[in-house]
Amino acid sequence: MSILSLIKRNGENGLGYGTTAAEAVAGLDLAGRTILVTGCRSGLGLETILALGGRGARIIGTARTEELARGALARIAPGPGLGAGVQHLPLACQLADLASVRACVAAVGRAAPPLDAIVCNAGIMALPRLEQAHGYELQFFTNHLGHFALVTGLLDRLAPRGRVVVVSSDAHRRAPSEGIAFDNLSGEKRYVPWEAYGQSKLANLLFSNELARRLGGSSGRTANALHPGVIKTPLSRHIPGVAQLALALASPFVLKSPAEGAATQSYLAAHPRVAEVSGRYFKDCQPATPSALGRDGALATRLWDESERIVARL
Repeated sequence: MSILSLIKRNGENGLGYGTTAAEAVAGLDLAGRTILVTGCRSGLGLETILALGGRGARIIGTARTEELARGALARIAPGPGLGAGVQHLPLACQLADLASVRACVAAVGRAAPPLDAIVCNAGIMALPRLEQAHGYELQFFTNHLGHFALVTGLLDRLAPRGRVVVVSSDAHRRAPSEGIAFDNLSGEKRYVPWEAYGQSKLANLLFSNELARRLGGSSGRTANALHPGVIKTPLSRHIPGVAQLALALASPFVLKSPAEGAATQSYLAAHPRVAEVSGRYFKDCQPATPSALGRDGALATRLWDESERIVARL
């Protein structure tokens, strides 16, 4: 058996490393469901809306502008008999701008039925220099705080069996040794691109875990986080040139396609197998074990409380 076939071996549910988003939701009838996906313009977000919309779901797609979101949604082709005549909803949601996030929340409240799933997909990665939003390091703000404000603002719109799916990463293992550097959320004391990215991805994971705890196991509503894999998407544009070349050479053996990278989030957003699973971490459409920091309940609660304070002040 080849190394590649070992890597791509599927689990008990028949899904695994090489599964695509469309394959992860194959055979499902999602007509009547409404699913919000952030960062729908390209990469994993685009593949997610194509897969879920293709099975009949009504998609609320967000991007930096409404025009970008509309262009992405226009590419959805529902399967035969699924979602015919569905009107998808494009919205602007610039996660680094809380005014934009709040406007998006208000628009969903006005124009959408209860949400069957929220997929927190959008993000930025490994910015080469320190950038900030509202005085906070930009990756932490965009990847975590923007989504925190969006999801908590929409909890009253989450359906009784609604799901929150948060795209984290195994890069959460590259966070600072303390996990979340609460004394350096501005990034001004120390800024290392991959460490800052790792911190934001750890924050995604901890947020999902704490949300699952607060929703409660008997509520019917769930929250899960995931590692999508190592994928060639626009997120990688800040990787240095030599590393870009190495990734290009390794691509056939290591990198997932965007369609494969979107499989786990599509699966968690819609598949009945995981309808009652909450507070877990997944990769390759299978449960996985995060780092010890990623399982730290006290750290998750502290991050939630601090995130609430930050968002309330801004």
